[in-house]
Amino acid sequence: MNDPLLVVRDFQPEDGDAVVALWDECGLIRPWNNPHRDILRKLADSNGAFWVATSADDVADDVIASVMIGYDGHRGSINYLAVAAAWQRTGIGVRLMRQAEAFLLDRGCPKVNLCVRKDNEAVCAFYDHLGYAIDDVHLFGKRLIPDD
Repeated sequence: MNDPLLVVRDFQPEDGDAVVALWDECGLIRPWNNPHRDILRKLADSNGAFWVATSADDVADDVIASVMIGYDGHRGSINYLAVAAAWQRTGIGVRLMRQAEAFLLDRGCPKVNLCVRKDNEAVCAFYDHLGYAIDDVHLFGKRLIPDD
């Protein structure tokens, strides 16, 4: 997974605004989820990782991709996988997913879950291509802390 044109590193607090802008560009932000709070929550959680990717050619170290990884001892989760529009279809998303899967496997994680909105056909096709399938389960949710 070594690509000399791509640098994958841990998220740093100074990446926050760039990551939120990336998520906005990729359509991941919803009015009921405050992305800055999601970042703070992830930084307070030691079970997983939060990575950003930059181009090795970019002196400014601009964030071009991100991924959050979680593990609860039973299942892993992958959230906020985002790749800037100009970099989509270059293999960055696949590389981040493979790296995230390897991270989880190293911890003994037997299964990964992720959520994709039903109407996001391109992203559903991306995960299908990587071997992910729709599980025969219902996804339940309950808001415990409002972000608005």
